[in-house]
Amino acid sequence: MTEQPDKNAKISVRGLKMAFGSFVVMNDLNFDVQKEDIFVIMGGSGCGKSTLLRHMIGLKEPAEGSVFYEGENFTAADGDERLKYIRRFGVMYQSGALWSSMTLAENITMPIEENTDLSAKEIRDLAYYKLALVGLSGYEDYYPAQVSGGMNKRAGIARALALDPEVLFLDEPGAGLDPLSSQRLDELILRLRDSLGSTFVIVTHELASIFAIANNSLFLDTETRTQGATGDPKELRDQTENETVRLFLSRGEDIETADQS
Repeated sequence: MTEQPDKNAKISVRGLKMAFGSFVVMNDLNFDVQKEDIFVIMGGSGCGKSTLLRHMIGLKEPAEGSVFYEGENFTAADGDERLKYIRRFGVMYQSGALWSSMTLAENITMPIEENTDLSAKEIRDLAYYKLALVGLSGYEDYYPAQVSGGMNKRAGIARALALDPEVLFLDEPGAGLDPLSSQRLDELILRLRDSLGSTFVIVTHELASIFAIANNSLFLDTETRTQGATGDPKELRDQTENETVRLFLSRGEDIETADQS
């Protein structure tokens, strides 16, 4: 019998099995994401981090188990009921996934136009505001190819924020960025959490980012094909008895520097 969800949690995952046909990616995943958490899904390459994110937003159905939002079964919902949940999400995919033929502002206005009855001026003002939130004021009329990779990631977050979501899902937001740009992105995520009260679920394997921003986490273990540990990554690094998790969180990095960043 599947364990009941934590009704006080923003997200609860219970008994989740991820599979492609007969191939099991991960089995028996059980964890909670609390309101205003910056929750990191971590693990080695190919462990299923992005696949888990897709299960959590409904792009892939689990072989077993369920995802709950505030105690309600998202996995079992369909049609309009599931759409009600999806409209509370904001998603930034690994590449940023901006439309190259649209300006940064147009990339933000598109979801607002499709999901609201606001006037053209209200939509434009809202798009400019979202870009200002991520430090891109003055770049509204630039195309993605005209700005840096870090700015594209920021614009991707602005688009994820377009409809004022309760939960933001970010897939490898720091991938391909230089260390300084990655640090600035981490600082932006912390500011947005503090100012908007949003909950973040972030896929990453970057240790510096994990220690800088995450207060909760899940480690996916490729050898056992289940979760190795869940909790504050700093506490896991210092206290876990799981050697695989400990090695992952301390591999060749200056942890003291990461803690102070």
